[in-house]
Amino acid sequence: MCNNCEDEGKQPQQQEIRRRTLLKTGLGVVTAMGLGGLQFLTLAPHASAHTLDGAVPEIISCDEWGARSPSSPITVLNKKATKILVHHTAFPNVTDYSRDQAIKLAHDIQNLHMDTNGWIDTGQHFTVSRGGYITEGRHRSLEVLQTADRFVQSAHCPYLNQEAIGIENEGTYIDVLPPEALWNSLVDLCVYTCQQYGFGANVIFGHWNFQETDCPGIMFYSKFPQLRREVAAKLGQGMPERTWVDLRWGVRGDTVRALQYVLRAQGSDIMISGTYDDPTYKLVTAFQSAKGIAPDGYTRNDTWEALVGAIRLDNQSQGDYVNAVQVILKRNGYDVTVNGQYDHATMKAVKQVQSLHLFPPTGKVDLNAWCAIIGGVLSRG
Repeated sequence: MCNNCEDEGKQPQQQEIRRRTLLKTGLGVVTAMGLGGLQFLTLAPHASAHTLDGAVPEIISCDEWGARSPSSPITVLNKKATKILVHHTAFPNVTDYSRDQAIKLAHDIQNLHMDTNGWIDTGQHFTVSRGGYITEGRHRSLEVLQTADRFVQSAHCPYLNQEAIGIENEGTYIDVLPPEALWNSLVDLCVYTCQQYGFGANVIFGHWNFQETDCPGIMFYSKFPQLRREVAAKLGQGMPERTWVDLRWGVRGDTVRALQYVLRAQGSDIMISGTYDDPTYKLVTAFQSAKGIAPDGYTRNDTWEALVGAIRLDNQSQGDYVNAVQVILKRNGYDVTVNGQYDHATMKAVKQVQSLHLFPPTGKVDLNAWCAIIGGVLSRG
């Protein structure tokens, strides 16, 4: 069933473990108190790659930074990208914001991915340094982005490597925010990618929306609503109607756990595994058939809306619907316990999520709050 995953000789779990070097020292779990008011670190001496609205960002090509040749031919698919996935490298938060450091980073990542992971080339399409320099990752990514009629098969997220543009951001953002120069260049790169492929800011997601990982980091992820708003503004677009995370067979993580809790709340005996496995796939297709939705096994907008459209949660609520909310809130750094009780900590966290999305912080979970918590995109802002 996994027909959209390039594993380059390794299982998806191995891909994730070895895709980056995880730092174990000095990383703490932070609570989300005050996340909506956090400001970016202004550390870089200049915004090296920041561009004006509508301009093409400067991207240092593989030839320019001296990349090694791929060990096998790059696969270019006759299809377009469907979304952007944002990552952090989990490398140290260096204070060298130079172009030379960006090029060194590109070499370090390629060496890790080819020599340690055994991949044919760098896994992601592009990398943004802490100084705001953008480098091409996998060969041909820049060439194909400039025409945007095809897609370079990648290795940055299992089961999405044939459709998602992968952007790595230098550093580790579990307990700190990215520098302003990095942020500005990321916005510009997302704007250009959206323009080229003809999609909107509503398809910008984080790595952990689809996999079991700490990437892109609690603090970075807290700024995703702002990232989408800034990209939409530069595109001259309003945010579209609700856009949910589109889950499919093989993906893993707390978004899948939330789906499984919802399915269990509706009467199934599904195990809460965090993996979109065969039982999950079968339950979703059965639900889709019962609701008159094309039974393709993908949990997209129409399926999510049918699953939770009538479900409202408040301080009187308990059970697996509450567990579904709590497991995501906990993953995103909020100080909640997955206990099935809509307690004060849960209400407080829901209010903070609503504030991040510029919705009234009622503390009650309506359809918009469901979408925001699951990791989707709302229209206001």
